[in-house]
Amino acid sequence: MTTQTAHRSAVTPARRPSIRPRLVIGAAGMLTLLAALWAALLLLGLSVPAPRPDFAEIHGPLMVLGFLGTLIALERAVAIDLRPGYAVPALAGFGGLAVLVGAVTVGKIAFAAAGIGLIVLYAIAATRQASTHLTVMAGGAVAWVVASGLWLAGWDVARFVPWLAGFLVLTITGERLELARMLSLDRFARRSFLAAAGIFLIGVTVTLVSVRWGMRVAGIGLLVFTAWLARYDVARRTVRQHGLTRYMAVCLLAGYGWLAVAGALWLRFATLADGPAYDAMLHATFLGFVIGMVFAHAPVIVPAVFRAEIPYRRYFYGHVVLLHASLVLRILGGDAFGNHLAWQIGGSLNEVALLGFLAAMVIAIRSHQQAKRMRSAAGGATASP
Repeated sequence: MTTQTAHRSAVTPARRPSIRPRLVIGAAGMLTLLAALWAALLLLGLSVPAPRPDFAEIHGPLMVLGFLGTLIALERAVAIDLRPGYAVPALAGFGGLAVLVGAVTVGKIAFAAAGIGLIVLYAIAATRQASTHLTVMAGGAVAWVVASGLWLAGWDVARFVPWLAGFLVLTITGERLELARMLSLDRFARRSFLAAAGIFLIGVTVTLVSVRWGMRVAGIGLLVFTAWLARYDVARRTVRQHGLTRYMAVCLLAGYGWLAVAGALWLRFATLADGPAYDAMLHATFLGFVIGMVFAHAPVIVPAVFRAEIPYRRYFYGHVVLLHASLVLRILGGDAFGNHLAWQIGGSLNEVALLGFLAAMVIAIRSHQQAKRMRSAAGGATASP
């Protein structure tokens, strides 16, 4: 979900297809998000009804491929600006819904097809303007395909979690490299970024044969990525500004902090076995880093993709603070010190933060639209004789 691509998309909306298909695809992604949050409550051991016995197990794939995969593919389809490209996010959204209603095999196949389609979209973009960041992001799409293939082959979700992380980490860092180009990166900066991507991807690949060594190498890659972002990302400069620009920078920098925590945890514990260490590794990566990036980019991406303006509001910081505070409670109070109640409360508040984020975006959009209608009505009344 690139901010730079979003700006380009917003400039030339006339060529785009009707907004309705994008809204339908986005709705499918949002429905899978809500289902993933429901499944997460079951994983927290809370007394909520389970639609079927395996419902808790689909939390990760629904969150990563059904929700984030759909939205990332949709943003890419908008950027490519070709009607057939919308089949890719549609497949991802359909896959999420299929898994949700119990047609799990059908959903796995749809996810795999969507991942392959995303690779094609990156290849089309590369024919227009080849670049390093597109190559890295395409590597993330390859990780999506591998994760889907392993799931289709019957692997437990925990065993291919590194590939789910690979999809999102390479996609996000590739996008940040795209924006960092404005700083005229030197040769060392480009090579060190590729080194981080290479180390991380090698580690993820090694997990197929050795979880212990693969996770540790991938953890080193995450730490190198963190150091690169801390040195070269524009957020360290834009945080000094005001309004939306500062809000985005704060979200980004907080997310980079969690990426460092994730890298350290992967390197130290190197496990995919269920337990406190696994929970901490997983959620530092997917909640602290990935969702932090979602919070940062949403006010720019949503207008570009769905043509709904999101004006900056100070209350946006509410869900940001809640996310990071509840994640500290979950990981430090729950995972590190073994307090089950703190773990459950932290996990539940993680979900409240996500729902609060959605509510904040909707309220900001609706209030902005209402204000526009009122100004239009006032203008019309003034113009009347």
